[in-house]
Amino acid sequence: MTYTLAPNIELLFTEAGDYSDRVRAAAASGFSAVEMWGPTGVDAPAKPKDLPALKSALEETGTQLTAQLSEPRTQFMIPPKDHSEFYRKLDEGVSIAQDLRCPRIVVGSGTGFGGSKRQTQLDELIEIYRKAIAQIDGSGIVLVLEPVNVRVDHPGALLDRTSEAVYVARGVDSPFFGVLYDLYHSTVEGEDVAAELKNAGDLVRYVQLADAPGRGEPGTGDIDWPAALATLRASGYDGPIGLEYYPQTPSEESVRYIRELAASA
Repeated sequence: MTYTLAPNIELLFTEAGDYSDRVRAAAASGFSAVEMWGPTGVDAPAKPKDLPALKSALEETGTQLTAQLSEPRTQFMIPPKDHSEFYRKLDEGVSIAQDLRCPRIVVGSGTGFGGSKRQTQLDELIEIYRKAIAQIDGSGIVLVLEPVNVRVDHPGALLDRTSEAVYVARGVDSPFFGVLYDLYHSTVEGEDVAAELKNAGDLVRYVQLADAPGRGEPGTGDIDWPAALATLRASGYDGPIGLEYYPQTPSEESVRYIRELAASA
């Protein structure tokens, strides 16, 4: 089965204009799916979104929205440990996801807190997300936890190892909670892709990619993409792949290489 690629409309097809037009441009280029950052753009580094227009574009083109970020972005470990705004906005995010027929919401760990042991903080994340899963029970929305690299893009983030995201997901222990595996972040952290995917198993519920170094379009960095996609396929993952990179060429040109590879992976 060919992988479904989902261009991130914060970064790709921006030439088309507003988000709804980016959806149409992606669809016109042959994509059946897209992803985005925050659903309203209030918290994530994104422009405000006209959600009714976005919904119309998705429905009009038959395009699947594969993922959106939680808002506010999670900063769980900064004292005082008040997560009320996250929980309050989670219901809004779930409602938007349901309206846009988006099956998953991306969540994170926020910034680590130096006054507490790492293991303690990971166990706190488990409790936070157990509560979140209980809150949205019955919604059908899956939360996917994203570890991010601290070497380049997210200094200070608590969760920078795939194995620790897997630990949290196992602790939450819900079919509606999994791991987002980002090939770019994992590569920047120097992880062994095959080993991490084997350890994660079916807890990987979403995948994103970009080349490294630079977080550019596939083919501009050092990642061996035929090998990377073969490793991903061998791991058993057959879900969508988000294209979350900064293009160096026009969007339609920037996706050509990875589309050719994904068609035969």
